[in-house]
Amino acid sequence: MKKQKNKNKHTTKSAGNLLQKGRLEITRSGMGYVIVENEAGDVMVKPGDFNTALNGDLVRVKTTKENPRTGKKEGKISEVITRKQTEFTGYLQLSTNYAFFVPDSDRPMPDLFIPLTDTMGAKHKERVIARLVKWEKDDKKPVGMVVGILRPEDQNDAAMKELLAQGGFPLTFPDEVLEEAARLPETIDSDEIAKRRDCRELLTVTIDPADAKDFDDALSIRTLEKGLYEVGVHIADVSHYVHPDTALDEEAYKRATSVYLPDRVNPMLPETISNELCSLRPKEDKLTFSAIFQINAKAEVKQYWLGKTIIHSNHRFAYEEVQEIIETEKGLHAEEILVLHQLSQKLRKKRFAKGAIRFSSQEVRFTLDEKGKPIGIVVKESKESHQLIEEWMLLANKTVAENVSKIKVNKKSLPFPYRVHDQPDKEKLAPFIVFAKKHGYQFDVTSPEAIARSFNQMLDDVVGRPEQHVLEQLGIRTMAKAIYTSENIGHYGLAFENYCHFTSPIRRYPDVLVHRILEKVLAGNYAADKKMEEKCKHCSERERAAMECERAGNKYKQVEFMQQHLGAVLEGIVSGVASFGFWVETVEHKCEGLVNIVGLTDYDDFRLVEGDYSLVGRRSGRTFRMGDKVMIRVVSANLEKRQMDYEWVMQAEVNKDEKKSRH
Repeated sequence: MKKQKNKNKHTTKSAGNLLQKGRLEITRSGMGYVIVENEAGDVMVKPGDFNTALNGDLVRVKTTKENPRTGKKEGKISEVITRKQTEFTGYLQLSTNYAFFVPDSDRPMPDLFIPLTDTMGAKHKERVIARLVKWEKDDKKPVGMVVGILRPEDQNDAAMKELLAQGGFPLTFPDEVLEEAARLPETIDSDEIAKRRDCRELLTVTIDPADAKDFDDALSIRTLEKGLYEVGVHIADVSHYVHPDTALDEEAYKRATSVYLPDRVNPMLPETISNELCSLRPKEDKLTFSAIFQINAKAEVKQYWLGKTIIHSNHRFAYEEVQEIIETEKGLHAEEILVLHQLSQKLRKKRFAKGAIRFSSQEVRFTLDEKGKPIGIVVKESKESHQLIEEWMLLANKTVAENVSKIKVNKKSLPFPYRVHDQPDKEKLAPFIVFAKKHGYQFDVTSPEAIARSFNQMLDDVVGRPEQHVLEQLGIRTMAKAIYTSENIGHYGLAFENYCHFTSPIRRYPDVLVHRILEKVLAGNYAADKKMEEKCKHCSERERAAMECERAGNKYKQVEFMQQHLGAVLEGIVSGVASFGFWVETVEHKCEGLVNIVGLTDYDDFRLVEGDYSLVGRRSGRTFRMGDKVMIRVVSANLEKRQMDYEWVMQAEVNKDEKKSRH
């Protein structure tokens, strides 16, 4: 019998049975389905065949049955490759001789057996965080340990920890990771300094948010002869301290990213590394990996140098301080800051001229009291000080990717974690173009470059118009998501043929990979990492999980804030429509809630018009379209569900209320 060719890299043969790699999804009823990559059908797994796997785990599944007519498969899990989640929130059940942890999960999973020595002194029925420590095949119950106690008086802390745990982000670092971090030397060895380019005499500054503690990047500048400037982009040399095949590296890879919640950072690396050893703090010598550019007044790069350096930051700026220098042309190191600013704006202009898309998004920041309760919401906008840092980081990232892209091993490109962004999907783009045309904006779709030019023209023309918000939001939704991959297809949104992430290794694992590969390339070592694509997929998946976690954290804070505004009538903008109602984002606070169609039945019978992104009344013709301004009343703010319900308020009712308040 001839051996079948393995057409799928996620499939192997074992003892005549097909083994496939995929992610387990457990339904609320308890049935499991393994989602196999690049396969048409999922593999159904009964609860008795999970073999210690939990919801979200990456597993190998063995197909045991297949219906030849429907193609539906049934199987058993043979191995857990990696767990999505190892820490859970729930309740402790304590008895005289033993304890059990009962998880909060809405997906069925077994209780954890907790030895009495590992309860952290938690009481019976107390809410805790538990870590899964061991679960052998033959064990009836997995073994866990309590790693945190959730006090009832600190609801916010519990909620944020729960979001992180659900996203698969560990809340604490294992002891061996902390021990490794503690053993790292605080002083820099003279032999190490001798191997590096010494940049300590150059004027060097960091520019970060006012509350930042992990300073990934610094900029140096000096004037050269013949109208040239030397600008150094200096990045924390994390790979000098975090080596492959160590507990530190394994934990950083597992997390793959820091998670930024409204009141905390869940770091990728222990604080001794992220906030101390590697953080480019002022008045301290620090090891860095740098991209140093010789650039003229037209922002043309004449030459560049990549390599390991040592720096000494002269000053730590907050964005607000740099913005003031840009606006007033006065302040500490004003001359150098203004040169960096002017060059960055020229780099920015060139980038857009080459087809980069000018999408901009607003960030919501919360003002919190000492308990983490939101007492105010601030909408953060991108200003020239942010653009200054952004442009120099983009230049460094692009330059590193271009440098590595030239390397070939056996006539093939060196495996490398590129950051790519695909061209727009024509099917997704089509309804948007029709909608934009209704507002008077034309799109040229003859080429990807023409689409980018059309987007930029629309974004320029729409500023200050009623439809600005809706067209910007819908435009972003038509775009593909940027990912990490070793298949370099370029970055459409930035208009770069080669791009990677090099500038934030304290908070992103792909940057650590980039540093390691670049160091080898500069030394003439072109060893290929065969697992690079697998690592890229893992980092992309963790990035998506972090974004979902951050979104949920912001939503929680918005709901908590809106609890103080129940009954209030506020101005909002329709931000989305569906057959069951429409979403409204308040103008002042950027808090989104749902206006249910049930509450509109007294006024009319509304139906969804998908192509027009609107709900239209059958009798009256009244329309609720994305981008429309409406008045709403805050009806409910449910923290547990992280959702807000609004009701539409007719203008006549608003006028009546205003009249009453005047009298």
